[in-house]
This record gives sequence, structure tokens and C-alpha cells, in this order.
Amino acid sequence: MFKNYLFALVPIFVAVDALGMLPVFMSLTHGMAKGQRAKLIRHSTATALLVAVSFLLIGKLVLLWLGITISDFLVAGGAILFIISIRDLLTYGKAARVPDETAGVVPLAVPLIVGPAVLTTSLILLNSLGILPTLFSIIVNILLCGIILHFSAGLSKVLGKAGSHTLSKIFSLLLAAIGVMLIRRGTFEIISAWFAR
Repeated sequence: MFKNYLFALVPIFVAVDALGMLPVFMSLTHGMAKGQRAKLIRHSTATALLVAVSFLLIGKLVLLWLGITISDFLVAGGAILFIISIRDLLTYGKAARVPDETAGVVPLAVPLIVGPAVLTTSLILLNSLGILPTLFSIIVNILLCGIILHFSAGLSKVLGKAGSHTLSKIFSLLLAAIGVMLIRRGTFEIISAWFAR
């Protein structure tokens, strides 16, 4: 049981990529007052939690309604994760936008904290590990992301721009490997089901 919770934590942590988000966050909040920045972090964290948990609860129902099997989703989800990771590996960081009153929702909460990688990974974990480990992983990782963003100024000084960039690329490489693994698993399940007919 404990192993399932541990297994669920790692893929969501990699998908959120809080450390890789630091340069973008610092760019978005440059010149903001400390209190305003703290409020923005609370807003974006709460919104990200709401979006991720809501998607986790209704996502599987949407798949059933569309007639999509978990094997199909494994292949499609793995491909999405692989493409996202390759894009991140080949570009320098995530694109920053000018902050406004909606910055806590877009782009911070969605898609920076909770993007396609997090949503896809959460549905796959839901099927393989169950609701409680997946929900636990989402909550812990999004709250951890909020804590990292709260201490972003200090962390950026310690890691530096190059350090944050390097860690982000390592996480993207891990995400690519997870994507390939999901494609392999999904393809194997589809072929096995086809031969079992």
C-alpha cells in the first residue's frame, strides 16, 4: 500500500516540474510586492488543485462516454508526455506571459502547474494505482510546488538560471522515458487483447 503512494508521487512530481518553473515564475512576478506575490501563489495553487482534482474525478467518466479504453489512453497519453518532454528538452524553459489579474489562473495554475502532462499522468495513475494514491500525489505535489514558488527568490539564487534549466531538462528526460514506457504498456495490452479474441 505504501509503495503505491510512493510510486504515485514521482511521476506527478516530474510532470509538475516546479523547479523548472522557477525562471518563468520569477519573470512573471518581477517587480511585484511580496504580499501580492504571496497572494498570487495562494490563488494559483488553489486553482491548480481544483482543476487537477476535478479532472481526476470526471476524466474517467469522459473516457467511458467516448468509448476510449485505458490501453488507448496509455498509448495516447504516453505520446503526449513524450512530445511535451521533447519540446521542453529542445527549448529554453517555458514561454512567459505578461502578468495581470488572471495570472493566478492563466498561465500559473493552468498550464504551468497543471498542464497536459499532469492531467494525463493522473488518469493513468488512477487506473494503475487507484484513487487514493493518485489523489494524495496530486495534492502533495501541487502544495509542494506552492512552497517552492513561495521560496522562489532564495531558490533561484542558490540554483541560478543555469541550475534551474538543467534540473528542468533532467525532469523532461525522465518524462520522456515515462512516456515511452506508457506507449509500450498500452501497445502490449492492445495486442494481447486482440490475440485473446
